[in-house]
Amino acid sequence: KPLAGRLARAQANFFETYPLFLGALLIAVARHQSNHWITWGAEAYVWGRLIYIPLYAFGVPYVRSLAWAVATAGIVMILYGAAFT
Repeated sequence: KPLAGRLARAQANFFETYPLFLGALLIAVARHQSNHWITWGAEAYVWGRLIYIPLYAFGVPYVRSLAWAVATAGIVMILYGAAFT
């Protein structure tokens, strides 16, 4: 079944990126950082992942890559906010 297979792959992809997201947030918390980079990064990750799941499930190829890139950029934003601001 194609839908079940795509959802399983989307879940596997989530399990690959979620620890990075949590690690980035833990770094920000450990450094007692709270700024707009971290807030926007967390929102970008959550919204990017929420949009990515149905796009992946229905096999939309290019837009889902954009959603994945937004989520990944969110992790980078959190790390930037924790390290440089």
